[in-house]
Formats: sequence, structure tokens, C-alpha cells
Amino acid sequence: MSTNTTTSAVSTNTRPITVTTQSIVGIAVLGLATFFAITTELMPVGLLGTMSRDLDVSESTMGIVVTVYAAAVAILALPLTSLTARLPRKAVLVATLVGYAVSNVLVAVAPSFAVVCAGRVVGGVAHALFFSVASAYATRIVPPRLAGRAIAFVYSGSSLGFVLGVPLATWVAQTIGWRPAVGAVALAAAVLAVVALAFLPAVSGTASPHIGSPRAWARTGLLSVVVADLLLFAGHYVVYTYIGPYAIDAGLDAGMVSGALLVLGGTGIVGLWLAGTFVDRAPRQTLIAAVAVMAVAFAVLPFVHGSLLGTMVVAGVWMAANGTTGTLFMAAAIRTGGVSPDIAGALVNGASNIGIAGGAAVGGQALSAVGLQYLPFAGAVVLVGSLGVVLAARRGFPVHTHAQEHLSTTSVEAITSSLAVVTSSVPVVSRAIATITGSVGVVTGSVSTATGSMPAQRRR
Repeated sequence: MSTNTTTSAVSTNTRPITVTTQSIVGIAVLGLATFFAITTELMPVGLLGTMSRDLDVSESTMGIVVTVYAAAVAILALPLTSLTARLPRKAVLVATLVGYAVSNVLVAVAPSFAVVCAGRVVGGVAHALFFSVASAYATRIVPPRLAGRAIAFVYSGSSLGFVLGVPLATWVAQTIGWRPAVGAVALAAAVLAVVALAFLPAVSGTASPHIGSPRAWARTGLLSVVVADLLLFAGHYVVYTYIGPYAIDAGLDAGMVSGALLVLGGTGIVGLWLAGTFVDRAPRQTLIAAVAVMAVAFAVLPFVHGSLLGTMVVAGVWMAANGTTGTLFMAAAIRTGGVSPDIAGALVNGASNIGIAGGAAVGGQALSAVGLQYLPFAGAVVLVGSLGVVLAARRGFPVHTHAQEHLSTTSVEAITSSLAVVTSSVPVVSRAIATITGSVGVVTGSVSTATGSMPAQRRR
């Protein structure tokens, strides 16, 4: 028997909303899971320089580890989500966490660049399912009127991955090596899989998920949302894939990369808050403003590249604007009504990662052609394409939002209840961090044993 807690929300319906303790714990677990998912996906961004030197490849070549991960997600998100729709959601979600753990283990002990890429593909397969399942999972374990808030909280784990996960992994890598950093995340993902198995509420699969067709996606505006999201992520990752080397080239000390990522990730939290504030009242206008600000920031970055302060300020504006886009695009996709929520999640997830793969690849080519200083110009061009789609697609991004109460994220009481969930999960996060810290020495010893012959091989 579960204990009930009651939270009231201000809306046209003033009846109290009852949320079980099990649901709150489940949402907290999903939030932590997205934290480690994003940390796994983006770790190479902070480790690009050290990994490339250790594996004896160029930084532009090392960027391929971002591309192969994203390509696996892009190709497999929709088919895997569709094929596993009938399976119990808990089993699928736990399997994705195990996949993240296996991926990071393979990367941590990899003797070569090729093995690192193989490990990243395994992570991409897990990621292809994870976000499609997690967003729909959140809506299934809370009352319908809280579903939007549940999704917003789960996606806050993504922002924490930017703010804490990637900088923490970068700091560990700079302190004791990138292999122990990756190994620690592997262990944490494995522990979280056990926690999810024990505490996540069970949710059944869907008998017949509504997939629709490309023609239906175009008619409802879903296709335009997917295309705009793809271009947004492509433009963003043209630059973000190489943000560490870019900042160093602008004058940042190599030992301060983790701190810079922490600051930039913090500005993304501002964007997440803005998204929660305007996702119901002015989603189209907010998204147009966000993409336009990102494009302008990219166009300005090359001109302030000689100043570290100027570079960080402009990059902070870029990251704050980008922080709004994930929530806005997901809400837009669901609101079109073209497919069921998990399929909408799969389409947006796949499109995002096609964009990531393409952006990282274009960034690598642009880096070789024009150098780090002028790399943002390439990203700005792609972002202008995304902005054009948003401006033109009034069906996918309507001026007046669809009246879907379950997507509301704006009431003060709702925000308060979400903060209460965050507060209640802090001890869990603290214990997870303590587990990671305590395990670093063990992982270091294991990795050293597994890779002990590598320096001799490289000298040959």
C-alpha cells in the first residue's frame, strides 16, 4: 500500500491533485536517469582533447565519437520504440540503463579509437530507447493534469547533466584521467539500474501505439516540428562538440574547461526556467526568440574570440537560449496530436540525434577548413534554417496554443511541487555522487590493469 501526498494546483479546476509517494520516487528516478543519460552522451565534449591525445587521433577525428552515438539514436529511435511498445516499460527502461553502463565500460577500457566508437554505438542503442520511453513513462505514473510537470521535471535531469554531469566528468578526467571518469559513470549507471528495478512503479506496454504516417505527420504539423528540431540540434552541435578546444583557443586555461562548462551549463538552467514559464502562454514566440538569439550569438562569437570574457558572455547567452528549446520542441510535437506521446518522443529523439550527428560531422569539416575561431559561422547558417522552418510552420508552431491542460507547467503550486520532488531527491543524488567518488580508486585500478600494455604499444 502506498502513502498518498496531496498537492493543490491553480487552474480552472480547483480540485486537489493526489500524487502517490511511489509516483514521486518514480519521477525522481527518471530525473536521475536522464542526468546520467545526458552525461554519457556528452562526456566526450569535455574530454575531447585528452581522449584524442591518449588515443593518438586528431580532435576533429575524435569528434566522430559524438557522431556515431547520435547516428545510432537517429536510425534506431523510431523502430526500437515501436518494436518494444508492447513490453513492460520498467523492463525496457532498466535495460537502457544497463546499456549505458556497458557502453561506458567499453569506452573506459578501450585500447583503441575503434573500440571507443563501438562502445559509443552501444550507448547510442540504449539512448535510442531511453528518452522515448522516459517521457511517456513520466506521464503514466502521475495524474493526467500533472503529466506536463512530470515531463518538465524528468527533462530537468538533462539540464543537470549539462550543469553537473559533464563538468564533473571533465574535472575527474583532468584530475586522475579520462578512463576513471568514464568508468565511474558506468558504475553509477549500473547502480541506478538496480535502483530503478527496485523503486520505479510498473507500467504496462501499449497494445497498439499510434505511429501515423509521413503524410499524417505533415498534415498535423509534426513533420515541421521534427525538421526544425533537427536543424536546431545540428547548428548547436557544430560548435558545442568542440566547445572545450574553442574555449582554450579563446584563452581559457586547459585546466579550467570543467569550470567553464559548469558556468555555461548554469545559464542553460535559466533557459529551462523560461521554457517552463512560456511553454503554455507563448511557445511559438519564445522558440522564435530562442533560435534567433542562438544564431546571433554564433555570428558574434568569432568577433569576440580574442577576449575570453567576451567569448564566455556570448556563449552564456547562446546556452541560455538553447536551454529553452528541448521543452518547447517536445511540447510542440505532442500538441500536434499526430502520434501517441511515446512515438512523438521517438521522432523528436531521432531528429535531435540526426542533428547531433550531422552537426558534429559538419563541425569537424568546418574546423579543418576554417579553424576554431570561425567555426560558429557554420553553426549560425544551420540555425537560420531552423528559424525559417519555425516561422513558416504555423501548424506545427501555432500562434495560439492547443488547449491541453495536461501540458500545463506554469502554475506557482505546480512549480512548488516540482521543487519539493527535487528536494526529496537530493539525498539520492548525494549518495550517487558519493558512490561515484568512492569507486574512482577501484575503477582506476581496473582500468590500469586492462590498459597496462598500451603505453608500450604506442611507443612502438
